Amino acid sequence: MKKHKNPFFFCGILMLSSEIWKQWCLTYPLGGGQYNWWYFPFQLCSIPMYICLLLSAISSEKIRRIFLTFLMDFGLLAGIFTFFDTSGLHYGYAPLTIHSYAWHILLILLGIYAGYINRDASSCSDFPKAAGIYLLCCAIATLINLVFYPVAKINMFYISPHFHMTQKVFRHIAGLLGNGAGIAIYIFAIITGAGCIHLLWMLAKKHPAA
Repeated sequence: MKKHKNPFFFCGILMLSSEIWKQWCLTYPLGGGQYNWWYFPFQLCSIPMYICLLLSAISSEKIRRIFLTFLMDFGLLAGIFTFFDTSGLHYGYAPLTIHSYAWHILLILLGIYAGYINRDASSCSDFPKAAGIYLLCCAIATLINLVFYPVAKINMFYISPHFHMTQKVFRHIAGLLGNGAGIAIYIFAIITGAGCIHLLWMLAKKHPAA
């Protein structure tokens, strides 16, 4: 795994640098100097940036394996499903739109790369731990949503109780069952989707291509 640290670190630095540029663009050229908390970088699609930066500093093989599992399951899911509804990728500034598309393509590539180098070491027991990272991030996102809401429009992970669900399909579920139920089903669906991707990786491990 050590020889694979550099690509993740490079991607992490690239993503961090581009995120700083994105925040600057949103604040000054587009925001007139007013920071837009809606774009605070703590969404599911942002977490791989932090994981890539952490991977280079972690010596524990067990923790690295769990982080790689997150990238190959949750990161890959986030990258793929963003392209089912690209409305959130478009900005009034073309370079930011290009950045958004490139970011999510990179998530897909990182997920595939993580799955490739982790395919032999990964097991079904790693998925609950990766799901634990996702749930921890959901808890942090909820805390951010609740703490900052009085002074800022913020909806990290799209699970703020102060905003109705806007995600396709789930907004209709929230309309029928209530926003709380919609959020819970949304979180469950992400874990289920990532679990299906993990099963596909496990099947590929058992039946490698000839």
